[in-house]
Amino acid sequence: MVPRLRFETISKSFPGVNALADVSFDVAAGEIHGLLGENGAGKSTLLRILSGVFRPTSGTVFVDGQALILKRPIDARSVGVAMIHQELQQVPHLSVAQNMFLGHPLTRLGGLFVSRREQESRAAQALSLIDRTIDPSAPISSLKVAQRQIVEIGRALLDKAKVIAMDEPTSSLTPSEFDRLAEVIASLSASGVSIIYVSHKMDEVFRICQRASVMRDGKLVGMVDLKSASEKDVIAMMVGRELMQEEHNSFVTDTVKLEAKNLSSATKIRDVSFTLHKGEVLGIAGLVGSGRTELLRLLAGADRLSDGSIAIDGNAVRFASPRDAIAAGIGLVPEERKREGIIPLRPVSTNMALASLSSFSSGGMINTGKLRAAAQDLLKRVNLRPFQLDRPIRLFSGGNQQKAIIARWLAAKSQILLFDEPTRGIDVGAKSEIYHLIEDLAREGHSIIVVSSELPEVIRLSDRVLVMREGSIAADIPRDQLSESAIVAHAIPGANPGATVARTASSA
Repeated sequence: MVPRLRFETISKSFPGVNALADVSFDVAAGEIHGLLGENGAGKSTLLRILSGVFRPTSGTVFVDGQALILKRPIDARSVGVAMIHQELQQVPHLSVAQNMFLGHPLTRLGGLFVSRREQESRAAQALSLIDRTIDPSAPISSLKVAQRQIVEIGRALLDKAKVIAMDEPTSSLTPSEFDRLAEVIASLSASGVSIIYVSHKMDEVFRICQRASVMRDGKLVGMVDLKSASEKDVIAMMVGRELMQEEHNSFVTDTVKLEAKNLSSATKIRDVSFTLHKGEVLGIAGLVGSGRTELLRLLAGADRLSDGSIAIDGNAVRFASPRDAIAAGIGLVPEERKREGIIPLRPVSTNMALASLSSFSSGGMINTGKLRAAAQDLLKRVNLRPFQLDRPIRLFSGGNQQKAIIARWLAAKSQILLFDEPTRGIDVGAKSEIYHLIEDLAREGHSIIVVSSELPEVIRLSDRVLVMREGSIAADIPRDQLSESAIVAHAIPGANPGATVARTASSA
C-alpha cells in the first residue's frame, strides 16, 4: 500500500550547518508514529519542512504518493498537513472559533464581513468529533491548556487534515489531561488520520505510538517497533551512549538549613510548615493547583506572606521582593523558563550573571573580563553545549537554557535552590544531566527543593517528599516509603491512603 506520508532522502543545509542528511521514512494511514531524538537531532527542522516553513535542500515529501511542493504553511494545509506546536499559535482575546479560522476567515458580502455565526457552526461541527464540551464562542483564554490543544486539533479537522504533526503537545498537561488527549489521538487514528508525535516523555510514546523513527545529529539512525523495543534501547539510539546510572544517592545531614512555620498567603498556601536540611533534596508533589508553585514563589520572595515565618540557619528572614531572597541565598529555577527565567536575546553569559551583576561591576560598569572568566568556569561546570558564551540564550536547547539558569545561582553563591518542573520540555539526555547536577549540588551541601508533576522524577531525586493538597501539606513521606501509589493516595482529595504510613509535616 502507498504510505500516507513519506520523507524521501530529505536534506537541509543552513550556512555552516547540515541540519538534515538523507532522512527517509514513511507513515501509514491511521498510524501514530513517534519522532524521537535529543534537542538538535533535526526533528523540528523536518517538521518545518513538512509544514511548509522550510524548503528542503534536496529530497521530496509525498502524501498519498503525490510529491509535494510546499512554499509556505498554507500550501501544507491545502494538501491536508497540519502542525500543532508546543507553544500554541493562538490569539488570547479571540474566541475559539475565531482562532480556528485564523488566516482563512469565512466571509460574506464579497469579503467585507466575517461570518461569525457560520464560523461558530463549523467550529462546533469539528469540535463535536473530539470534545463537545468546548464552546466555540468562548474566549480561547478561558480554556485550560489541554482544551486549547484540542482546539488546535479541531482546527486541523476543519482543513480535513490527513497528517497531523504534534510537537511536544503534553509539555504543559497534567496526567489526566494527557489521558484525554490520548483518547482524542486514538480516535483520529481510527478515522484514518496519521499522527507524527514528538515527545521527550518515553512513557507517552510507548503508550500511544506503534512505531518510531529515531534521529541523531540530523540523520535517521533507526526505525523501531515500540511493541517489542525497550525504553532503554530506544534511549541509547537517541543519545548514542548509555546514560549515567539513575539510582538515588543521599547526602542529607542533620543540619537544618531552612525552617518554615505556618506559612499562609493569598495565593492558595494555608498553614504550611516543614524543614529543609543541608544536603537534602526535598521533593514536593501534588495535583496541579495544589499550591506547589505558589509555595516556591513564597520562598523565593516573588509572593508575599500573609502569615507565618521563615528562618535560614536559625535566623528569621522576611522577603519584600526576590532581591531579598537572593541576598539570603535562595535561587529559583522557574517552571516557565522562557517567560520567567531568561532574557532571550541576551548572551548566555549575561543570563548566567543576572542574579549577581554587582559582583561583576564597579562604578556602574560591568567588568566584562571578570564576567567572562566566571562564565567560562561555571558554564563549563554545568556542561553547556555548544560552549559559546556570546550566543543568545534563545538559540540554546531547553536543557542548556536550564543549565545556564543553574549556573546563575552558582554565580550568586546560592545555598538553597528551588527547582520548579526542572526537566519540562527537556530531552532524555539533558534530563539525566540535570538529575546528576542536582545530585552533585546536594553532595556539595546545597539544600534543594524540587517540584515535579512527573512522579518517577520526584521519587528518583528526593530524600523525602511533601505531598500538597489544596494549599496544605497532606503528608511528609520518607525515602523508604516512597512510591507513586503512596503519593497519589495523599494528593487526591477524599482518597484513603490505606496502609500507607506517612509522617505529617507538623510532626516532622
